[in-house]
Amino acid sequence: MRRRFLGLLACGVTSAVAACRRAPPAPRPLPATGSTASPHRLPRWRGFNLLEKFTLQDNQRYREWDFDFMAEFGFDFARLPCDYRIWTAAPGNYLEQPLREIDQAIAWARQRGIHVSLNLHRAPGYCVTPPVEPLSLWADDAGGDEARRQFADQWRMFAERYKGIPSSALSFNLLNEPPNIPPQTYLRAVTAAVRAIREADASRLIIADGLNYATQPAPELNALMVAQSMHHYQPLFVTHYRAEWVNGSTTWPAPEWPIVAAINQYLYGNNYPHLRSALVLQGDFWGADTVQLRIEEAPTPARLIIRANDTVVFDQTVAQPEVITAGLSRMTREIRFEVAEGDWLRFSEIRIHPLPIVDEGVMVLKPDSLDRGIRQTLLKVGMLGRLTTAHGLERYDQSRLWRDYGARWKAFADSGIGVHVGEWGVYRFTPHAVTLAFMRDSLDLFRQAGLGWALWNLRGSFGILDSDRADVSYERHRGRRLDRQMLELLRTG
Repeated sequence: MRRRFLGLLACGVTSAVAACRRAPPAPRPLPATGSTASPHRLPRWRGFNLLEKFTLQDNQRYREWDFDFMAEFGFDFARLPCDYRIWTAAPGNYLEQPLREIDQAIAWARQRGIHVSLNLHRAPGYCVTPPVEPLSLWADDAGGDEARRQFADQWRMFAERYKGIPSSALSFNLLNEPPNIPPQTYLRAVTAAVRAIREADASRLIIADGLNYATQPAPELNALMVAQSMHHYQPLFVTHYRAEWVNGSTTWPAPEWPIVAAINQYLYGNNYPHLRSALVLQGDFWGADTVQLRIEEAPTPARLIIRANDTVVFDQTVAQPEVITAGLSRMTREIRFEVAEGDWLRFSEIRIHPLPIVDEGVMVLKPDSLDRGIRQTLLKVGMLGRLTTAHGLERYDQSRLWRDYGARWKAFADSGIGVHVGEWGVYRFTPHAVTLAFMRDSLDLFRQAGLGWALWNLRGSFGILDSDRADVSYERHRGRRLDRQMLELLRTG
């Protein structure tokens, strides 16, 4: 294997590159993470995924600017998800130029004290995103054997190329997001690759993504002496709202965080466009012919519209405390309340009747969220007035995240397996305030579990630079649009 850049990587200098390098800025460190890296315990590295070689069609050179930025603000981790086709002309035949570009990224990171985790996002035999690989790492046939051989050869090549670089500076993250497959199938797929790495470089730190798209630990891999990576995108209807690659996401209701099945007492009008939203109640209101809304306060005249299914049943201006009554059809399945014009109004009760399935034939719904500045939402009304969100949830908050994910991964780490959050974040269409609230709770979870993390990207739709969020006041920073609020939140993590 050709290693003409190995000296550059090992000592950080060559005459060809040194002349064009800038001295990195003085770091502003985050709280200390510790430096020991082993399969049994990982530092709390924190940073970003860099996507220059994420896909063949978007292949680019890495940018020294990114490493300068990370060093400037104290981040110490860069995950490089890569598509093996970029440097693989044919099985076993590797192109030197794209590999030199990876060499250069590792060298830039080493200069600045940033750990690099090299990841095969697309490997021979598997990728979580289209197109499907011609061979399958999981297959029991000869094609599966060939995929596993090619997969091992990829990692043997990298192990030989980077031998001598300490694991404190470089780790190998074997395969991105294996699907929901039997653990023994996963173990078989990666065993030969781990063996190939160890034969070339016995001390290399190896990280394996968890099973079921990196959401659950894979203790079956413990005998291989590898650390593991968790990915955190739950709940998906918060993190991937309107994501083009997720079927149905464009029809999801606008996300909130925390997600609580509660009626808020305020309806905001067009004078508060960022809060204007309709309270939508969906349920089986069969037989009901009347809905009443008890208004407690309307500081200025407010035009209130009530719809039953798609029919307007009330459209008047209200300006004082009163009880509004509107008629319903016998087959009403949805009731919508909104202030079309004006500031806001506050209500204390909704009554729907007659409904023989509830006490005294009247369903009474009272606001149990009294906070100001909360957008309304869609709620489903079940038997006896039980409320759930549009996703069928009564509540989804930090405590549920901990129960569903954090506690499981912390217990796994406490058993003596190093764990790191290799990916997480929120796509750009989720409202910024919701995004920051979710990220704050997620960072608290990571701290509680003692886990480091890497946001899915630095620049782009999940990141803190050039994310194209419509509701962010960006700050200009060295030619980039910086989301300062998100940056400072991450620096607390």
